[in-house]
Amino acid sequence: MRRLSVLMSTLCLFPAAPALAERGDAGDLRVIYWQASSTLNPYLSTSGKDVDPASLALEPLAGIDGEGNLFPRLAAEVPTVANGGIAPDHSAITWRLKPGLVWSDGSPVTAADVKFTADYCMAEGFGCAVAARFQGISSVEVVDDLTVTIHFDSPKFAPYQAFVGSRVPVLQAAQFADCLGPAGAACTAQNFAPIGTGPFVVTDFRPNDVATFEANPNYRDAALPRFARVIVKGGGDPAGAARAVLETGEYDFGWNLMLAPEILAQMEQAGRGQTFASFGTMVERIELNQTDPSADLGAERSTLAHPHPFLTDPAVRAALSMAIDRELLVEIGYGMAGRATCNIVPAPAAFVSDNTGCLTQDIAGANALLDQAGWLPGPDGIRQKDGVRLHVLFQSSASQVRQDIQALVKQWWREIGVETDLKVVDGSVFFGGDPASPDTIQKLFADVQMYTNSFDNPDPEAFMGNLTCARIPSPENQWQGNNFARFCETAYDEGVARLRQTADPDERAALVKMLNDMPTKDSNILIPLVYRGMVSGHVNSLTGVQPNAWESDLWNIQDWNRSE
Repeated sequence: MRRLSVLMSTLCLFPAAPALAERGDAGDLRVIYWQASSTLNPYLSTSGKDVDPASLALEPLAGIDGEGNLFPRLAAEVPTVANGGIAPDHSAITWRLKPGLVWSDGSPVTAADVKFTADYCMAEGFGCAVAARFQGISSVEVVDDLTVTIHFDSPKFAPYQAFVGSRVPVLQAAQFADCLGPAGAACTAQNFAPIGTGPFVVTDFRPNDVATFEANPNYRDAALPRFARVIVKGGGDPAGAARAVLETGEYDFGWNLMLAPEILAQMEQAGRGQTFASFGTMVERIELNQTDPSADLGAERSTLAHPHPFLTDPAVRAALSMAIDRELLVEIGYGMAGRATCNIVPAPAAFVSDNTGCLTQDIAGANALLDQAGWLPGPDGIRQKDGVRLHVLFQSSASQVRQDIQALVKQWWREIGVETDLKVVDGSVFFGGDPASPDTIQKLFADVQMYTNSFDNPDPEAFMGNLTCARIPSPENQWQGNNFARFCETAYDEGVARLRQTADPDERAALVKMLNDMPTKDSNILIPLVYRGMVSGHVNSLTGVQPNAWESDLWNIQDWNRSE
């Protein structure tokens, strides 16, 4: 008995080992995106409201961490010239998959899936939303089951485009085999429930409402993800989303809480949650439609067949920009999560243009410029010329900050003789990309629109390609493309072509700065306003969240957990 008691006493000196982490042991995770997802296929939409939830299931070959560094996801390593992954002449990049990868249905992931995904995006008649990521690819070669080589039609000095980041994941060839070309947008079952390799599997998707995911039973780490189920609720507005996280704790994580700084601070006083901001490349901007959006034009409205009646005048565009007080917009709408800017490329630092002329509001100068251009005030104070009145329809998505900005801009433009009607569109519609809707960002059936855009690759080559003439949305490409303002300049297209052929880092930086300035400082077709940090929030009990403006704050969701 004495021996037993001594043994028991000795054992008590050593506490029991903690239980090993098990997949799904943290229960349910509730996420709210006030802009509801309309598709889970990133090749049909570049909006975060669609790409972020899709990233729970779909993965690229390589991801980007919060510092802008590449890391392997499905790939065994990131290719470089040094490790032989990038050809010495930059004519090709070779990716090798991690061995043993399987889709969530248990079937093997192979290089054939990578090749298929490239063919899917590049297929004629599809209108791939990220087509710029695949420009310059001449062929994709399956070397063996785990190896794929992407060949370029000329040396590619920014080769980390296709399959790098959550906007360009690998799709399962077997699932999407019948979705090539024009059939792609109509593949509802595939677009709403893609089979992936990520930590979660889509179990239910209701467009513009809610997406439900469960832990992937075939995920490559047996202990992850920690949550058994993720419910991504969409709809509402930023204020409701913030309250649901910071005040009531109904949701664990809230995305893009675009509210006035003082409002968020008041909500945080409830003690349930906290906010955080991360700066990547997001810029809130106004775009001036270079085509005529008049409904009288029928199927040809907002197409290159009909130039805009007055926003094609450089004097009008410059005046509209000069009238805006960007510093005040930051103060009332963003606080520490915003910086006034004149650029659409705000980072990395090597690519940022020394373009600060727009930071000082100049109402008097704007009025003088319009006078000189022959736009004179009529009896009601609204300027006109040759029977054309300066009257604009200004649209944006629904959020309190954006509506506050719209109201201020309307007031400033009234001071220079421009009449403005405001239009507010639900975010799930505005950013949804539905070719049948008249209210999408792509169609731009308005004179002016405002939103935030960004690029998720540290090299902005692909982003600059979005403003080429070929990227203008139109009925012929099912209103796909990212050049919403219909900016089309031969010199710009030529600059993008040179960028794609330039290896020297200093030359690349100079070209990006030039391309940044052409639609902004030089022509004011794009009017940058605020360099935005993404503000999100989570309950205090949620752990593992790491800000990442290059991809999304869900980038490492497999590691999230709940503290006791």
